[in-house]
Amino acid sequence: MKTTTDEFREVVSQCRQLFLKKTKDYGTAWRILRPESITDQLYIKALRIRSIEEKGQQQVSDSIESEYVGLLNYSVLALIQLNLPPEAPLELRPAQVSALYDHQIEENIRLLQAKNHDYDEAWRLMRISSMTDLILQKLLRIKQIEDNAGKTLVSEGLEANYRDIINYAAFALIRMSPGHHTTT
Repeated sequence: MKTTTDEFREVVSQCRQLFLKKTKDYGTAWRILRPESITDQLYIKALRIRSIEEKGQQQVSDSIESEYVGLLNYSVLALIQLNLPPEAPLELRPAQVSALYDHQIEENIRLLQAKNHDYDEAWRLMRISSMTDLILQKLLRIKQIEDNAGKTLVSEGLEANYRDIINYAAFALIRMSPGHHTTT
């Protein structure tokens, strides 16, 4: 039987392939985005998922799975942006982007393993719609932190919230994959 880490790596591998292909197509045009713009892009994707979940139908052909992939990849992108020095060039080499993506994912795996230990696979009992709502909650928190110029008094910061979005998006993708029983 596959472990959660194995399943996470499989899902992320597919997300990574798309991210790196888009890097070859577009370069790192995303580097021009300010943090607030990345947050808004994430917010739009999560709101679309929730809208489809609530309406039970969609009119644009992009799948819910592709939106979760986007949530995962844009969150990795946000973490890369947060950790790059201000003097980093706008255009990054594909090999550098690949290494930065992998670094952020490895950091997330460490967090996933620690939380999965403490919460004992609770995500497997969650409804996918709850994962969507938790992602939206994290995004509202991020927006508030951004509006407060990145300062928090007692709460976790931007990075922790982006990492949680990556995990919830990956969990949703795992649950939606063939062979898994899903609960909406």
